[in-house]
Amino acid sequence: MREVAIVGAGELGGLLAHVLARRSVASEIRLVDEADRVASGKALDIAQAAPIEAFATELRGTADLAAIGGAKIVAIADRPGGVEWQGDDALMLLERIGRLARHAIVVCAGASHRELVDRGVRELHIGRARLLGSAPEALVGAARAIVALETDGSPRDVALSVLGVPPHHVVIPWEDATIGGFAVTRLLDEPSRRRIQARVAALWPPGPYALAAAAGKVIESLLGHSRQVAACFVAPDDSSGVRARTAAMPVRLGPGGVVNVIVPPLTTRDRVALENAMML
Repeated sequence: MREVAIVGAGELGGLLAHVLARRSVASEIRLVDEADRVASGKALDIAQAAPIEAFATELRGTADLAAIGGAKIVAIADRPGGVEWQGDDALMLLERIGRLARHAIVVCAGASHRELVDRGVRELHIGRARLLGSAPEALVGAARAIVALETDGSPRDVALSVLGVPPHHVVIPWEDATIGGFAVTRLLDEPSRRRIQARVAALWPPGPYALAAAAGKVIESLLGHSRQVAACFVAPDDSSGVRARTAAMPVRLGPGGVVNVIVPPLTTRDRVALENAMML
């Protein structure tokens, strides 16, 4: 069964449930929040749109966290009022999710969830392939839109990625970016690229609509409906003995979570910037 549970019925949680329902990527979506009436009301509201938007996904809302049991993917969103899970409260929630849904892949959808991914891997020992943050993909969308405006083109023609730790350490590997198949470095001079990178960093944190769209894309790939590469917060591989911070990196996703991290070609300047961003 392709069951997805969303913990948190705030604005982001409700939007993510709607995005997934419209795409018909899950057979059932469970919206879980301690505010039972909010979760149930949002699930009912989205379900009532099914005849108009032509989707058949089953939705239900509940206050019982045990309802996440059996879900293939658990997404952590926000509480009613738009407050994201953070700090020790978020870590305790993640620990409970780990006990109730041992084999689920956990997608942290909030803009502030980089730290949660990092602590979940280091302190709770959750496998780095099964715990990731989807917010960086929202920043990729913003970067594509800005580049398209700069070149009077369409965001659909822009291919690039965003690495690092936003907002202060954002790296865009321009050498690997393209517009309609042509290298960005041939179409935009270096001052323009630096200006765009500064504008992209200033757009952090993304809003709930962008975050929901990003999490929806990531979950769609995890369920096998897409093979697109996505930018996600992923914990570093410390097996070599070198400790680093969780950062945004392009990843390929599959039914088991993160299949592999794709490191694009970087200039010496960008490589140093990325290493500085990830340095503990």
